[in-house]
Amino acid sequence: MEAVAKLRNVPTSPRKMRLVANLVRGQKVTRALGLLKFEANSGAPKIEKLLLSALANWQLKNEDERIEDANLYIKEIFVDEGRMLKRLRPAPQGRGHRIRKRSNHVTLIIDSKVEPLGSKAAAKQAAETMSPEASAEAAPKKSRRSSTKKSTETKAEATA
Repeated sequence: MEAVAKLRNVPTSPRKMRLVANLVRGQKVTRALGLLKFEANSGAPKIEKLLLSALANWQLKNEDERIEDANLYIKEIFVDEGRMLKRLRPAPQGRGHRIRKRSNHVTLIIDSKVEPLGSKAAAKQAAETMSPEASAEAAPKKSRRSSTKKSTETKAEATA
């Protein structure tokens, strides 16, 4: 189940905000929060706050699940251009130069990652959710033959 959070009319240029958005796109939520906490770009605290908002939205939709067990990741994050404020700056000889103060809109979608069946990650995820007794029973028993027994069997097959 996915959750969406939107941040509108952020007074930063979209290009600066996209640098931070590209940093966390596709990452697990815990890793993304760690990256954003120590990122020096000006948009990082705003995206961190947006990510926390998306987590709260996900928690409202899924009250019976724990965030730690959900395997959440950033499914989609994109930055759109917002409204542009046009201002004039004084220039020499009575002229004015146009200043464009840009803003942006950020949309963030988080989702729980379900691993495909048969993959190593799915087996690991299933082992984490199972109880210790059940996982011990489900594990296949490995049997190794001794090298002497194996060599006597191959000799017997060769003579027959």
